Amino acid sequence: MTALKRLFGDGFRVFFLSAGVFAMLSMIVWELYLTIHALGGMVELPTAAPPHLWHAHEMIFGYGAAALGGFFLTAVPNWTGAKSAPHLFIAVVAGLWLAGRLAVWSSGSLPPGLVAIADLAFIPVLILKILIQLIKRPKPQQLIFVVMLSLFWVSNLMVHLEWLGWTSDTLWSGLRAGLLTLSAMIMVFGGRVTPGFTRNAMVQSGRESHLPRNPMPLAVVAIAAAISQPVGYLIGAPLWIMGPLALVAGMAGLVRVALWRGLWARGKPILWTLHLSYAVNALGFIALGLANLDRGSEVAALHLLGIGGVGGMTLSVMSRAVLGHTGRALIAPGPVALAYALVPLAALARFAGSEFPTLYTPAVLTAGALWCLAFALFVTAMWPVFWGPRQSRTGTEPPRS
Repeated sequence: MTALKRLFGDGFRVFFLSAGVFAMLSMIVWELYLTIHALGGMVELPTAAPPHLWHAHEMIFGYGAAALGGFFLTAVPNWTGAKSAPHLFIAVVAGLWLAGRLAVWSSGSLPPGLVAIADLAFIPVLILKILIQLIKRPKPQQLIFVVMLSLFWVSNLMVHLEWLGWTSDTLWSGLRAGLLTLSAMIMVFGGRVTPGFTRNAMVQSGRESHLPRNPMPLAVVAIAAAISQPVGYLIGAPLWIMGPLALVAGMAGLVRVALWRGLWARGKPILWTLHLSYAVNALGFIALGLANLDRGSEVAALHLLGIGGVGGMTLSVMSRAVLGHTGRALIAPGPVALAYALVPLAALARFAGSEFPTLYTPAVLTAGALWCLAFALFVTAMWPVFWGPRQSRTGTEPPRS
C-alpha cells in the first residue's frame, strides 16, 4: 500500500494531519497580520470578511471541523463494529473540508452563495455517514453527538446567512454557538474518556482502590448546562439566564474532574493532558458565565474555551488516537508532551491579553506563537505515523466509549 493510499485509509490520518497543519498555517497568517498592523503597516487578506472574522470562523469551523471529522470517522466504527469508511469516501469528505477552507479564504473574489455551499457541505455528509453506522446499534449516549453536530452546522449556517446579506445579526451568535458546541462536546466526550482512560491505566498498574469516580447525576448537570450555551445563543436567550447556566456547567465540570484522580496521572503526559484540558474547558465556562454577568471579558473567556479547552482536548485526543490506532505504545513522544504544556500556556497568555488591555499585543502574539509551536511539534513528531503502516500492537488501543 502506498503512503498516499494509507493516508486516506483511516479518517484519523488525513483529518488529524489536516487539523494540525491547518492549526499552524491559519495561525501564522493571523500572527503576520497582527504583527504588520502593530508595526503600522497595512495588509489585506483575500477574504470577504474582515480578518478577525476569518480568523474566528476558521479556528472554529475549519480546525474544529477537521478534528470532528477525524474523531467520528474513527470512533463510530469502533462503537458499532461497522467497517471503517472506504478510501474513496474519506478522500471525498476530506476534499469537501478542504474546499470549504479554500472557498472561505478566497471569498473576496467568489459569490457568497458559492462560499456558503462549499463551506457547509462537509458536516451534513459526515452526519449522514454517522447515522448510517449508528442506526445498526443506536444508543442515546452516542446519538447525542448527531444532535451536537447538527448544532455545529446550524451555527455555521447562521454565520453564512449574514455574509449572504439575508440576516443582519446572526454572525456573532453563530460564531459563539459554534465554539460552545465544541466546548459542550468536550463536556460529553472528555467526561467519558478522561476517567475511563485513567481507570484503565490505574487497573493495569495493579491499583484496585481509589479509582476515578464519575457520578451520572453530576455528568447530566454539567452536560445539560453546557449544551444550553450554544442553544441559548442560537435562540437569543438573555444573558441573565445564560450566565448562571454557564457557571453551573463550569463548576460541575470542575467537580467532575476533581473526582478523576488526576494527580495519579501527573507522570503520564498522555493522561494528564486530558485532565488539564477538561479543567481549563470548565474554567472557560465559569469565565464566560462571569462575563455574561458583567464580571470579566467575554473575549477572554471565549479564548480560554477555544485555546485551552477545545485546542487542548483535541490535541490530546488526536495524538492518543493516532498512536493507539496505529498499534503504537500509548506514550506521548517528548515533542508532543511539550505541546500538551504549551497549549494551556497559550490560553493563559491570550486570556491575559483581553483582561489587561495594556498587554494586548504582546500577549496575543505570544499566545499565537505558543499555539503554532505546539502544533508544529505535534505534526513533526507524528508525521511518520500518519503516513506509515500500522505496527504490531505494543500498547492498548483506545477503548470503546
